[in-house]
Amino acid sequence: MEELTGLLIGIAESGSVEAIWAAAAAFYASCGFARANYGFTRFRSERSIGNPDDALYLTTAGPDYAKRYFADGLYARTPVYKWAQANVGCCTWAWVRQKLERGELTPDEVDALRQNAEMGIVAGVTVSFPENSARSKGALGLIADPGLTTEDVEVIWAKRGGELQSVAHMMHLKIVQLPSPNRRRNLTVRQREALEWVADGKTTGDIATIMEISPAMVEKHLKLAREALDVETTAQAVAKAALLNMIFTRTA
Repeated sequence: MEELTGLLIGIAESGSVEAIWAAAAAFYASCGFARANYGFTRFRSERSIGNPDDALYLTTAGPDYAKRYFADGLYARTPVYKWAQANVGCCTWAWVRQKLERGELTPDEVDALRQNAEMGIVAGVTVSFPENSARSKGALGLIADPGLTTEDVEVIWAKRGGELQSVAHMMHLKIVQLPSPNRRRNLTVRQREALEWVADGKTTGDIATIMEISPAMVEKHLKLAREALDVETTAQAVAKAALLNMIFTRTA
């Protein structure tokens, strides 16, 4: 218990997504889940997770797996992903095998299971996190180590499920407070500053005076910020940057 408490405190006090993920992943590995996937979006719609570039994906698997699973969209075809989209809570994957044996999965889901099995993915646990916003969704998939069966996972879950859930929830709650990495281009210090002054209601002239630059340079910073955030208007840039915790945040 003391070790778990120390881990939770360390995650809570961490200032980077990378450090949080590394600490949590090491714990998962010690429990029999050396491969883990985490995903979070703030731009979910009824049929989509939004622009994939705006979502956060973390994995302890290799780049080939990450491309196949995330970039190529295999995750969206799996039964556990569909479960996570529609539910909140935790579940082991025993029910997937049961549905497969009863012939209750779609051909596409069966094919996704086949592809996962080819990569040694046959058992695990999914955690679907509760969110305050209807547009936000986060989930964690813990993949059982090679050789572990669904029955083995049930035993692990019965013994250590509380610990696994505690670490997962602390990890998620801390990650969503931090700036989300931008796959295209991160905002510069001056771009963030300009957006923050816009959010405070300042005009271009005001911002130019405050930042001691020309109005044209203010407009350039805002233009580049819009491009980095892939939006059309400065108002959209402010809203998106705020959602992604990219402005009004403490930087290291």
